[in-house]
Amino acid sequence: MPARSEPQEPEDPRITAMRYRLERDGVIEPEERTAGPRWSTAEERAAVVESAIQQAIRRGEFDDLPGAGKPLEGLGERHDPDWWVRRKIEREQLSGLGPPALALRVEHAEFAERIDALTHEREVREYVEDFNLRVREARLQLLGGPPVVTPEHDVEAEVAAWRERREARARAAARAAAAPQPRPRRWWRRAR
Repeated sequence: MPARSEPQEPEDPRITAMRYRLERDGVIEPEERTAGPRWSTAEERAAVVESAIQQAIRRGEFDDLPGAGKPLEGLGERHDPDWWVRRKIEREQLSGLGPPALALRVEHAEFAERIDALTHEREVREYVEDFNLRVREARLQLLGGPPVVTPEHDVEAEVAAWRERREARARAAARAAAAPQPRPRRWWRRAR
């Protein structure tokens, strides 16, 4: 009877990934990989990782990192387990993330400013109709998350309010243009 070989246990993917990084960074040579794992316990693995970190420090790979020597922003203000996600969103100015209910609430809070940026009545109508459609679709979706409590907007009322705000801005601009501008004082009169 032929000798049965023991089935070989698959290698831990974390070890494979770490080995790849070490090879890529030049810490170990690629041919060492074929010899099998250099460590078998967590302590040996930690020693190899610590050694790689110390070598990178000696090479200066951690010098001049952004924020080096500065305290972490917002440290100790309040406990927020997702602080890094919020900071990334703020730094990258990402939008459209999160459940539709929250995105619609933010858009509802900025509704007048968004409409005032439009120049034609047709664009205002299309925007309000699109907003109402997105509110209705979000109410019908069963994806979880917070409930959609954002109200729909009346198209005609929003168009009328947009028209009034636009006319008020035009009147204010006309008054500012018609107001007499103060004459600049001459420098020798200011010196007195």
